[in-house]
Amino acid sequence: MKQRVLIFSTTYFPLVGGAEVAMQEVTNRLPDFDFDLICARVRPGLASTERIGNVTVHRCGFGHPIDKYLLPILGPLRALRIRPIDFIWSLMASYGGFAALVYTWLRPKAKMLLTIQEGDPLEHYAKRVGRLRFLHQAIFHRADAVQAISSFLAKWAVDMGFRGELVIVPNGVDVGKFGRRSVADDQRETVRASFGFSDTDVVLVTASRLSLKNAVDDLIRSLVELPSNYKVLIAGVGEDEEKLHALVKELALDARVVFLGKKTHDELPGILHSSDIFVRASLSEGLGNSFLEAMAAGIPIIGTPVGGIPDFLTDGETGVFCQPRDPKSIALAARRIQEESGLRERLIANGERLVHAKYDWNGIAERMKDVLLRLSNVKR
Repeated sequence: MKQRVLIFSTTYFPLVGGAEVAMQEVTNRLPDFDFDLICARVRPGLASTERIGNVTVHRCGFGHPIDKYLLPILGPLRALRIRPIDFIWSLMASYGGFAALVYTWLRPKAKMLLTIQEGDPLEHYAKRVGRLRFLHQAIFHRADAVQAISSFLAKWAVDMGFRGELVIVPNGVDVGKFGRRSVADDQRETVRASFGFSDTDVVLVTASRLSLKNAVDDLIRSLVELPSNYKVLIAGVGEDEEKLHALVKELALDARVVFLGKKTHDELPGILHSSDIFVRASLSEGLGNSFLEAMAAGIPIIGTPVGGIPDFLTDGETGVFCQPRDPKSIALAARRIQEESGLRERLIANGERLVHAKYDWNGIAERMKDVLLRLSNVKR
């Protein structure tokens, strides 16, 4: 008989970030489990219940952003109407985490797995919960097991009071979709030309939410320190979009920066393959799926030594470090990759090897299967 798992998440497809993508990639590869997922509706027009992949999604609320604040109440009440489950799984210690906590108050014998995927600065979460910090910590205290996607987040779980079984299982990459062999050379040239880039251009690409933490403004400013054939390609939308457009005009870089807007996950491989270097000068990062996707795509990466990035980025071996809030260091890192003999080839080869060995979704799913099976044997 299949194990029955009830997942609590703040949102789910089609409202997605890295955490939701990771959940879908893992659950789709675990046919021996039966998954129900409870989340906030948030947007009008989304179905109350629907099947997405290997998950039955149950949405709570009225189709308004306020739904996420109601999730800790509406979610557990909805969960009580779902058939008996073997254990619960909280995707992050956020609104879904509070809903999972409340559910355990109603079902004290329920076993709980907490996955930590948070990517914003940790002080952001402390400020957001304010005087409810004790309830935020209670999510960690109540969990029977915690899966963190990086050593950085594993330490945070301990700092928040977790004392049980702690495992580090990172997010992964669909190497079949993002691998270099997935895009033909002539397709790369066509995509590159459609963005207005020539063969002699060096294209620095970033795919991220356009927010302060991802420091896209620093990437744009780095062009001032680089030759005119260095260009920037930006895939993503976010709250800083208007400011970034204004910055490009202020620095007179209109001919060197291309904004692609929102792109689907299926469009990203072609975008990465058409570029030369992936850059994200993050101010904080839980892990950084986009880096792993770029490594799988066979382009070098530049990142900052913050959060979970050092788990996979070794300077000069699998990528090159720049410093936070330092556009000049981004420029130096880009020139180093292009000009240091043998470095580019070494970064590409080592990056692809690392992704295939440690970050393929098939292997990640097997590791998560072991976590779930061990939790099923925990006694409360």
